[in-house]
Amino acid sequence: MTDRRHEAVRSEGAGSRWWARAAFLFAFSTAAVPLLWAGLTSTVGVLLVSVGAVVITTAALYRVLASRGVLRWISFAIVLIAPLSMLIVFIRADLLAAVMSVCGLALLTVFCARAALHRPLPDRTISAPAVKAERPFVLMNPRSGGGKVAKFDLQRKAEDLGAEVVLLEGPTTVDVTALARDAVERGADLLGVAGGDGTQALVASVAAERGVPFVVISAGTRNHFAMDLGLDRTDPSLCLDALRDGVDVPVDLGRINGRPFVNNASFGVYAEIVRSPAYREDKAGTVLSAIPDLLAEHAGSRLTARFGGVQVTGPQAVLVSNNPYGTGDLAGLSRRVRLDLGILGVVTLSVANTRQAVGLLRRAKVRGLTQHTTAEVVIEADTVEVPVGVDGETLMLTSPVRCTIEPGVLRVRLPRDLPTPRPAEPPIDWVRLSQLARRRGKDATHGP
Repeated sequence: MTDRRHEAVRSEGAGSRWWARAAFLFAFSTAAVPLLWAGLTSTVGVLLVSVGAVVITTAALYRVLASRGVLRWISFAIVLIAPLSMLIVFIRADLLAAVMSVCGLALLTVFCARAALHRPLPDRTISAPAVKAERPFVLMNPRSGGGKVAKFDLQRKAEDLGAEVVLLEGPTTVDVTALARDAVERGADLLGVAGGDGTQALVASVAAERGVPFVVISAGTRNHFAMDLGLDRTDPSLCLDALRDGVDVPVDLGRINGRPFVNNASFGVYAEIVRSPAYREDKAGTVLSAIPDLLAEHAGSRLTARFGGVQVTGPQAVLVSNNPYGTGDLAGLSRRVRLDLGILGVVTLSVANTRQAVGLLRRAKVRGLTQHTTAEVVIEADTVEVPVGVDGETLMLTSPVRCTIEPGVLRVRLPRDLPTPRPAEPPIDWVRLSQLARRRGKDATHGP
């Protein structure tokens, strides 16, 4: 078995090495083709047009981020016009075929680079097959996700599987924690939630506290927790299969000043975005309108983050997650490949100049973005209270704010036939690609 595993690792390393070399070959060809096609007499003109278009597009892209109103729309128009103008110049110079060739080679470059950097998801830790719950209890929010509870007939389907269902109806705030505890005291041997991630976290905390399994039903708006568990977000009724035939997986639970979170806690600019009344109705528009505050001097609390012997002073945004997100993401909001590593992920974001701002938009590795893992994070602010986005909901917490993690305390019940989640596309890291391309023989089997 050991020899087979070693051989598999060796083959994978060799494959990555050749994919990386192919990526560099196609990248070189992408740059060389238009120059060779144009001939020596037109090379200078091609270079000037290409470099000019790139410079203008980059500058306009920054203005899109840093400005508001008419200037932002003008800059956005320039972002579209500059590459189009370059294409027109190439066509007038009879370089259309060269442009098409470059596009094809660029696609091959990206394909080979992603193949070289691809890493399969680690195997999910699965316990023994679960004993079917006799008295499952499920909370459902009919308003969550634009009415998914009614759309997918979740109440009836859960009740047909023997669950007691309570709908969170009415304008008053319902104490879901108290409802969940009362259900366990009355004999419930499983807790489930069809609603947003904030509600999921509160009930999950009770499930961990009382030692009963927890079922996630993806009836919220974003369903980040369900996504990272590999659940179907397009049809939440499929999550109910866990009530019929499921397996249990251990999952970590985050804590922020004692309050549970299943996804993340955000500070600074992102927390201010979540705090906006318009955030729930227009998330993309709210984020775009707040980006200028990220690039300028942020008027909110001045933060200091301390974790694992590291101190980051004055970041404009901090994201603390229950297990780390994939590297290379702008704010760590792509996907967590594991939820049982027993560590927090920490992303700090500081933007000091145009290059860093555009680099962050391109998800490049720049000095303004740091990513770490740790067991505890302390965030201090120069104000008594600091706004924090916890699983997408805004809270005002007293400074300092302490984030910790409880490894494996939550037992999540998943459908037995749950497919393996698709891994997120890796960011193209040319430094990593060059390391892979230079490896030889046995060196190719050893990752960094």
